[in-house]
Amino acid sequence: MVDFKCVIGTKSGKTYQKEIKSPESDNLLKKLIGEKISGDTLGFNGYEFEITGGSDKCGFPMRKGIQSPRKMISIKGKGVGFSGKDRNKNKQGGIIKNKTVCGERITKIIRQVNLRVLKEGSKPLGEEAAPAEEGKTEEGAPAEKKAEAPKE
Repeated sequence: MVDFKCVIGTKSGKTYQKEIKSPESDNLLKKLIGEKISGDTLGFNGYEFEITGGSDKCGFPMRKGIQSPRKMISIKGKGVGFSGKDRNKNKQGGIIKNKTVCGERITKIIRQVNLRVLKEGSKPLGEEAAPAEEGKTEEGAPAEKKAEAPKE
């Protein structure tokens, strides 16, 4: 019913993206930022994740402590929703910006969910995503192009 793009950050600093569709994505609904999730429910056997944030369909970031789906808040200096260009203007200090942010609960309007690996499984994350790309072979594609060229 709902699809999410999951951005998974590992302890080594690498990130992996995976699109999660229903029924696995239904396990993320109504979860809060900071909650722990078993990777088995998302298709990652043996993994354990923590929800660290995300963004909605319009690109507004999720912020911990906000209960409503979307809200205008005043942000001073730094934090979620205060971009780098705003920080550069804040060198003197004291700048307060009104920004729109999403709540901390994952709902149907959320499109991207950021996860952090707490416990690693038996297979590395890069190998988990590899079977989806097995249909593409580097040897097969150039061979077909070479066969088409001499037909003049």
